[in-house]
Amino acid sequence: MPSVKWTIDGLPEETQQLLRSYVKDVTQAYGVQLEGVLLYGSAVRGEFLPGRSNLNLLLFVSSYDVAVLKKYNGIHKRWSKEQVVVPLFLTKADLQSAAFVFPLEYQDIQECHRLLWGQDPFVGFKVDACHLAGEVLQVLRGNLLRVRQRLVEGGSTEEAMTILLPLSITSLLPVLRGTQRLLGRPVLSHNEPLLKDLEAHFRIDLTGLRDALLLKRGQISPGQKEVPRMMDRYLESLGQLVTTVEQRLGQG
Repeated sequence: MPSVKWTIDGLPEETQQLLRSYVKDVTQAYGVQLEGVLLYGSAVRGEFLPGRSNLNLLLFVSSYDVAVLKKYNGIHKRWSKEQVVVPLFLTKADLQSAAFVFPLEYQDIQECHRLLWGQDPFVGFKVDACHLAGEVLQVLRGNLLRVRQRLVEGGSTEEAMTILLPLSITSLLPVLRGTQRLLGRPVLSHNEPLLKDLEAHFRIDLTGLRDALLLKRGQISPGQKEVPRMMDRYLESLGQLVTTVEQRLGQG
């Protein structure tokens, strides 16, 4: 299969060269078992921060078993040091099931990804909005419950909060874009405009989510006294958002 020549706007050339080397390693390791390599996440959305953001990839394979997955061990040892997280492994059958079971995640990838090599499995991929609504509501409420649980598990320390806030907002962002789809609003790929749009639409205060996003990006460094207040604002904003979305989608 011929290689794909690409340039990703806004992504540092050093990172693009790194990705080209990664694709070369993966294609050599998997040969005919590999059908496609896709990049998604902040590197495609134009919000990649060198030294902070991970590189999220999807490997489209013809089939997999333990032997096939084991081939990635050596690749992971090398590339995890370069912030390349373990990729999603998908087959055609997986993607067909995903339209019903994980519509939120896969529609998010479909709408914002770059093909680095091979064939694009998302061509012609469709998600039924009724499945999307169910997952949005489930994941949104689940996020709030997990934040509370993990806060207690971490002893409610400032250190635990500093780790938890970026993790929570990261998992929340695809849900917010899913909410925009369900509302029939333009889906915004950049996260700050995304928060502002939903804040204005629902007329609620999402300052707590914005703080968590700034913390995730390394744009603020709150002191020990401020971190608990940030967590309070985050829980307040997230609670308002969950309640509002549930009410709005429940009416639909």
